[in-house]
Amino acid sequence: MKVDNIYTRWLSMAILLILGGLLCWLLANKLTHHKAITLEPVLEYSQRCETAAVDNVNTLKVHVPVRSIAMSVLSPICQDPVVARQYGAVTVFWGSQLAEQIEFLSKGIADVILSKENIMSALMAESTQNFMPVLGYPSYSAFFISNTEKPKLTKAYFLDKRIGLVDYPTSRSGHILPKSVFKSLDLDIDALDIKYFSSHRVLRDQLAQGKVDIISTYWSDLDEQRFSKNYITPIASNVVGSKWYLKMSDQNVDLACSLQKVFSDVAHQRTSSYFEHAQRYWQCQTLPYGFKGANSEL
Repeated sequence: MKVDNIYTRWLSMAILLILGGLLCWLLANKLTHHKAITLEPVLEYSQRCETAAVDNVNTLKVHVPVRSIAMSVLSPICQDPVVARQYGAVTVFWGSQLAEQIEFLSKGIADVILSKENIMSALMAESTQNFMPVLGYPSYSAFFISNTEKPKLTKAYFLDKRIGLVDYPTSRSGHILPKSVFKSLDLDIDALDIKYFSSHRVLRDQLAQGKVDIISTYWSDLDEQRFSKNYITPIASNVVGSKWYLKMSDQNVDLACSLQKVFSDVAHQRTSSYFEHAQRYWQCQTLPYGFKGANSEL
């Protein structure tokens, strides 16, 4: 009798476990969405266009720090007649990480790149891959800019401020230099209220709208229309500007001169006077064309 009772008890427990498991499975099946979910990329980091020579299989690959620059040069490069004779398409990549620039340079991916001279020198890109400058932007000064007071270079000043920086670590005025100031003041960067934005233009918009208290950037003539020169504090002067470089392994002088014109035209379309003083590195007005160094402005 006791054996039968034990058997009956175990059988009941087994049935309950099976029924419980079945109920859990049915409930999970009911709540689970069987349709496959496709996650679309939030951002694309390249854009491509075709030249007039669509049958040409070669693609000119360009790398720049930010999307706004990529969009400004993509169409003019594609429409250039010299580019169209040599390439069937143009792809412009953008990304602000130093590691990405290193990859594009060290693996020989980029044909054209907008970068800093110190980065090119550190990677020996000019000597090993024969990258040569095409157009260079002038040196500039970096500032902390506020909308309500002159920024102070003290530890206490930054503790309660909403600080705007650009979201690409290779930017000296918008990222490297302000963080160097914070470090020199013994400030914990993780403890600061830092907000990162996609460009210097967006930085200015955020400051003008009161969404940040202070930004780090360069000063342009147009800034006087929105901000006061009484409320800027210099961080550094003679900050070396970026340069456009072209891989000249084939001594492609026609392409160098053509790209120099494209970048010059794009610079003239920018609203800041800073871009109007870019340096041209190629003599392209009279034959023979050739590399002359930084001896003329736009």
